[in-house]
Amino acid sequence: MDGATETFYSVIRRQGITRRSFHKFCSLMATSLGLGPLAASCIAGALETKPRVPVIWLHGLECTCCSESFIRSAHPLVKDAMLSMISLDYDDTIMAAAGHQAEAILEETRAKYRGQYVLAVEGNPPLNEDGMFCIDGGKPFIEKLRSTAEDCMAVIAWGSCASWGCVQAAKPNPTQATPIDKVITNKPIIKVPGCPPIAEVMTGVVTFITTFGKLPELDRLGRPKMFYSQRIHDKCYRRSHFDAGQFVEEWDDESARKGYCLYKMGCKGPTTYNACSAVRWNGGVSFPIQSGHGCFGCSEDGFWDKGSFYDRLTTIKQFGIEENADQIGMAAAGVVGLAVTAHAAVTAAKRLTRKRAGAAQEK
Repeated sequence: MDGATETFYSVIRRQGITRRSFHKFCSLMATSLGLGPLAASCIAGALETKPRVPVIWLHGLECTCCSESFIRSAHPLVKDAMLSMISLDYDDTIMAAAGHQAEAILEETRAKYRGQYVLAVEGNPPLNEDGMFCIDGGKPFIEKLRSTAEDCMAVIAWGSCASWGCVQAAKPNPTQATPIDKVITNKPIIKVPGCPPIAEVMTGVVTFITTFGKLPELDRLGRPKMFYSQRIHDKCYRRSHFDAGQFVEEWDDESARKGYCLYKMGCKGPTTYNACSAVRWNGGVSFPIQSGHGCFGCSEDGFWDKGSFYDRLTTIKQFGIEENADQIGMAAAGVVGLAVTAHAAVTAAKRLTRKRAGAAQEK
């Protein structure tokens, strides 16, 4: 049987996985994707009947951190995603073939699965000097990207390099490194930003496409809402300290030892949309803020050109429950006093108006 036409279920059954374990896997995936209670049966049905999705994975200007993250996925394991759920037919970083043999596999996959394969892109194309700053297979990467995108079903832009340009596009950007969506304009593009993205976010996107045969719901910037609809700040375990006005003032001070909020140390959690504080990294073990370092917003566009990672760049107002309790109490009392005064003034004005109207009627 052709590897790409096999279903996920047939592959894992051949590997000795029981049906019970298969349904546990489907339930886990439904939970990790934040789907409803009926989604597990939908995932099971799709993985039992639908053929694996062919994937071509290209590499432009990047550091391969997205691949490094992807292969560390725990839910699902990357071996399940790559060997069972999808058919990764071309990835010049991890495939055994090289040179002309690898390029032949690429052309064969394009021809065999025209209009059916997903193009995953890690990194971005430089446009200056006709693309000569990134050569792949003996020609500029931009040419390879455009030709491969012609026959794909959709494009996944892995990481901030492909999504926004990242550090390669930092000012003055001498190579003219350019995000994927500025080059490929006639195909649906899923942006999965991050430097790198969380492993389970990457495999979760693949799982969704495999299961439902369509792209996940995207926000206005092209990011999957299931992972990028909330700020890191919204589910951060240090949020209570932010609301209480308890902040780290200097690295390794007493407040840092107590785990207070890192906002004043430059944390960009209040303005960064990602799943770090919910999904976390390394199989859910931790994320940068939990490790004592503020978020520097690596999944947001232009983070590399917005000054020091340790500058407080936002103007978020906190409640200050603990630090400013007296002031807040006085302010609240002042607001109430103003409200009472205003109410009295309005009441007096209404009475005066009624008296004048009554006097006018008597005349």
